[in-house]
Amino acid sequence: MRTAADRLADLLARFVAGPLPVRIHAWDGSHAGPDDAPLITLRSPAALRRLLWQPGELGLAEAYITGELEVEGDLADALSRAGRAVREQGVVRRGPAALAGAGALAVGLGAAGPPPRRPDGRARLNGRLHSAARDRAAISHHYDLGNDFYALLLDESMAYSCGYWAQPEDPTYGLADAQRDKLELICRKVGLRAGDRLLDVGCGWGSLAVYAAVEHKARVTAVTLSRAQRDFVVDRCAREGVSDLVDVELRHWRHIDGAGFDAVTAVEMGEHVGDAEYPEFAARLHGFLRPGGRLFVQQMSRGADAPGGGAFIESYIAPDMHMRPVGRTMDVLESSGLEVRGMESVREHYTRTIDAWRERLEAEWPRFVALVGTTTCRVWRLYLAGASLAFAERRMGVDHILAVRPSREGDSSMAPTPAAWYAPSTLPGPRTPESAPSTF
Repeated sequence: MRTAADRLADLLARFVAGPLPVRIHAWDGSHAGPDDAPLITLRSPAALRRLLWQPGELGLAEAYITGELEVEGDLADALSRAGRAVREQGVVRRGPAALAGAGALAVGLGAAGPPPRRPDGRARLNGRLHSAARDRAAISHHYDLGNDFYALLLDESMAYSCGYWAQPEDPTYGLADAQRDKLELICRKVGLRAGDRLLDVGCGWGSLAVYAAVEHKARVTAVTLSRAQRDFVVDRCAREGVSDLVDVELRHWRHIDGAGFDAVTAVEMGEHVGDAEYPEFAARLHGFLRPGGRLFVQQMSRGADAPGGGAFIESYIAPDMHMRPVGRTMDVLESSGLEVRGMESVREHYTRTIDAWRERLEAEWPRFVALVGTTTCRVWRLYLAGASLAFAERRMGVDHILAVRPSREGDSSMAPTPAAWYAPSTLPGPRTPESAPSTF
């Protein structure tokens, strides 16, 4: 008698050329597929039913999120190995008759039934795309998960963006060091000095705003759309003794008042602006700066032939997010009247940063589950594993873009100083508890 695993292998073989990219462990205890392939467990026919009703990435993701499908070992490694096998061997395109036959085989495995219930946590946004209200809802979906959750996931700086691993070979150098060095590098790139006015658009939990105030004595206007983040940053500034230097505002980027800033920063915020809206965003950034003022943008990008995002990310993690190749972003910035003075890809730094977050998630799994539940934790395990792969495999990138508002036509009044920016020996080293502020 043919086992469930044998029939599942037959079903998968209809779509993938060559040996199966995974080893299958079916709900009846049977196995099929190469011994050295990633092991995938289907706990019940419900996983297959989910794929019948929703074929592709999102169906697979939701089967994993619900626990109907399990992956043995490191999730990112399994996804990488299986994906590489599929790319190397190819996918077989089937016509209607073959698809109908595959459907009949799936029904024979017990996959027939009504549409399965979607897991909790899927974004449900309404209203006009990238209106202030919809953007606020999108940000709330992701960032208002809870300050306690992010405090457990991130380092003490609460920086939720790509770090800068200035000393990657040093075994004592970790996530907190990379985030501190990233913050220092940003301040250097915009030439921040005591008394300068800095506008931080999309300030998160205030890592850059507080660092700029504490370490560089800058006067900072920090802006966020998340009420939970706003309240956190206000309390944080009070704890750090910089409430007089940092003004925290809860507002959309379209509604920011002010001009004449010496520097403007947007750290992994531009992805949430939207494609059609980005020219207006760039024009606003230009308008915030004084002549000669500097703009720093840290922003995720996608490869020229890579889609970026995906159905799972857009449904569960970052709805309405848009990424483009970095060159197109620089074109838009220059079209607004800014002069781009430098671009640095830090893609590899993001793989390392995300893997550090993944290690924290796994190490503190019971505490995360107690905070947000198993379903949300599995969403984040899948999200971080997929994101790590996307950067490692060059499907996504992240870039530092430095621009300036010219003081007059053809003159940016900005001396090139890259050597001082990047020299790891000049970035802050590990600090003693006595010398370090409480959050850095």
